[in-house]
Amino acid sequence: MKTRNKGKRLSGYLKDYVVFDLETTGVNPDRDDIIEISAVKVCDHVITEEYSTLVNPGKHIPAGATAVNGITDDMVADAPDIGTAIAGFAEFIGESVLVGHNIHTFDTNFAYDAMWNALNKELKNDYIDTLFMARKCLPKLCHYKLTDISSHFNIETKGAHRALNDCVMNQKCYEEMGKLLAAMEAAASGRRARSMGNADGEEEEFVCPRCGGMLVKRKGQYGYFYGCSGFPGCRFTKNIR
Repeated sequence: MKTRNKGKRLSGYLKDYVVFDLETTGVNPDRDDIIEISAVKVCDHVITEEYSTLVNPGKHIPAGATAVNGITDDMVADAPDIGTAIAGFAEFIGESVLVGHNIHTFDTNFAYDAMWNALNKELKNDYIDTLFMARKCLPKLCHYKLTDISSHFNIETKGAHRALNDCVMNQKCYEEMGKLLAAMEAAASGRRARSMGNADGEEEEFVCPRCGGMLVKRKGQYGYFYGCSGFPGCRFTKNIR
């Protein structure tokens, strides 16, 4: 297995970051090629800049890849080569933390190899993979494709599998999951504080008894309550003491 000196995989809710996504001719970075690179820069939770380009791989795009992303040979005929495209990407992202879906084992490997081969430069940016985040924040979901997570949050999925559309979609998902993650961490902190304050040392339960997900603090019509992070798949609620 090829060794890549990548950045660290992080877990957290940031206000400033860059979401990126790639479209490729296949799933193996050793023999397949990038045919689209897109990224959006986020400052204080709001998209402020975009970078997006098709990439001419210098060879025929397989029909299987076109069936997934809709990118054809004609579309990339006048597009820049990977050296030009990845240089623009590297300049755009700078040292920002990267966010993407399934990037731990896919996109960062393609981008790392492209940057190394074209620029003799390593992709060392730390990154957050929203696939891992979704498994933690949304334990009730049956599937964790980006479109599944988007549908869970009622986020538009039209145009999926084109890189820029996926970046915008994933940015919205990251923000929604980030709020859940922040609430979960706040609940855990409160739980520890209450446990330390209890004479008998017992912790208040913050795990959903129905699905095993985390209970997060929410505000409803009649005030605050704890609801399952797996909502709407799981609708368990608990009154705040």
